[in-house]
Amino acid sequence: MNLLLQSSSIQHPAFIKITGSKSETNRLLLLQALYPNLILENTSNSDDSEVMLKALQNSQFLTPNSQLIDVHHAGTAMRFLTAYFSIQEGKEMILTGSSRMKERPIKILVEALNQLGAEITYEENEGFPPIKIKGKKLTQSKVSLPANVSSQYISALLLVAPKLENGLELTLEGEITSVPYIKMTLALLNEIGVMTSFENNLITVKSSEVEIVSKSITVESDWSSASYWYSIVALSEIGFQVTLSSYKKNSLQGDSALINLYKDFGVETTFNSDNSITISKTKNCQLSIVNYQLNNCPDIAQTIAVTSFGLGIGCDLMGLHTLKIKETDRLEALKIELTKLGAEISVTNDSLHLKSSFGIKQNISISTYQDHRMAMAFAPLALKVPITINQAEVVSKSYPDFWKDLELVGIENSEIN
Repeated sequence: MNLLLQSSSIQHPAFIKITGSKSETNRLLLLQALYPNLILENTSNSDDSEVMLKALQNSQFLTPNSQLIDVHHAGTAMRFLTAYFSIQEGKEMILTGSSRMKERPIKILVEALNQLGAEITYEENEGFPPIKIKGKKLTQSKVSLPANVSSQYISALLLVAPKLENGLELTLEGEITSVPYIKMTLALLNEIGVMTSFENNLITVKSSEVEIVSKSITVESDWSSASYWYSIVALSEIGFQVTLSSYKKNSLQGDSALINLYKDFGVETTFNSDNSITISKTKNCQLSIVNYQLNNCPDIAQTIAVTSFGLGIGCDLMGLHTLKIKETDRLEALKIELTKLGAEISVTNDSLHLKSSFGIKQNISISTYQDHRMAMAFAPLALKVPITINQAEVVSKSYPDFWKDLELVGIENSEIN
């Protein structure tokens, strides 16, 4: 499905209800599988979370013989389920995914789990899915990982740690990236009564046989989904505003860094008493270039790059090494698509550099590379020029209602061949 986006009369103020955080939901779904008395509210309706839920439900019916579980494009599910299935004693399964998933590395996590006593082998290529997992009791408790790897490897180990016989002592070697995602995982473990500590480069999770009495947890809405609305507000006229629900001032999500970063683009955030936020364009951007270190929130790099281009200002974004192994190589994808629109841009293994520019080419078709964030990051440019988003259905991975919600502020879409 290819969608032509164009702006009619801009409408505001709009109220947008954004689904629960994919990051929090996927962590809590795994914890709910380990502790069935957990009750979850406002969970994400994203494809990734649906895949995670379905795989966990299907695993309840695993036979002693091997069963195939396919996570499609869901990278978080691949990593979290690898750890989860490794501790399901007496069960055996093969975990696989899409062709792109088979190119996304899993070796660091597999080696860490095998060090703890797991039995995981590769079905095709060394270091990549599909993998065969024989669930067993894990008795080892000490393991080390490079600190600059995807935080999902680290969180996968932490989430199953309470069910390990002797808990977990995880040493992170080097400079730690994506700290907020690690802290999110630990905070959710603490919320259900698991004892943890995170001092310097050592994370400890105590073994916990505590039976959780029925406990309800409400998932905060997704800040990375909010980022596209920050971009829309930044590209709008002074006075434009939109209200989003539901968000916490003290968020566990690293992408809540948006609040401060987008002040540079003239966007202010107000927290309302009903857990909604109102984001408003209060002034025009006064800068010719922005410079951000995004180690802790790499998922909003695409949004920031496109916002900067839409405003004609430059940007230097660093700390982006994990973007190379996402749904696509996001840095190369950004370079290709922004260049089509007239941008002057260069990328390295972990950074993006965009020069200030004048004008945006019209009626360009943006390729999305099976990446939901590519589709949504480029959509706000429809406020400036008509733009086509190819394979627009990819947004269902994290924000299924995105195109419908855009219509609420006057960004119309029509399907084209």
